[in-house]
Order: sequence, then structure tokens, then C-alpha cells
Amino acid sequence: MNQMKKWLLVLLLAHGAWSAGAFAAERYALEVDGLACPFCAYGIEKRLSAVDGVQNVETDIKSGLVIVSVEDGKPLTEATAKKAVEDAGFTLRGFRKDGSID
Repeated sequence: MNQMKKWLLVLLLAHGAWSAGAFAAERYALEVDGLACPFCAYGIEKRLSAVDGVQNVETDIKSGLVIVSVEDGKPLTEATAKKAVEDAGFTLRGFRKDGSID
């Protein structure tokens, strides 16, 4: 394998690890009441994405679970999450650090 192909492979692997969240420091699981449709998911994702430090937001409408990944050193507080969720028109029912799904 020539040198150029090796560097390309290294770059692709590094990008894949970054995209997969290998460098995301913290995750939070938010249990949200009132999510009923994709428009609801969009609204809550938009509000949470505007919070300083938030890198990624994933919403499961059926379970009402919202997973939030944040930058290292910028933790998400329950008060901040609650405000963002309420500003989007929903109710925060549960808040857990590390995004574990029970």
C-alpha cells in the first residue's frame, strides 16, 4: 500500500471514530413527556442543540427518550435541560447522566 493510501485510511478511520462519538465526553438521557411526532422531535432537538456545549441530540419519539451528547468540560445541568425542554413545549420527566438506557 503506498503512502498516500495509508494516510487516507488513517484519516477515514479517525473521522469515523470522531463521528461515532468516541471523543464525546458526556452523554445524558432525558425522559420527555409529550413527544408525539417528528415535528415534536425537531422542536426539542432544535432547542437542546442551541445549548452551549451540546454536540448531538437523538430523539426516540416512541419511548420519549432524548440522548444529548456534550463537549468535554461543558456538562449539561438538569435545570438547563428542563428549561430547553419546557421552552420547546414539553415536560422533562427524567434526567440521567451518561445516557444509559434502562
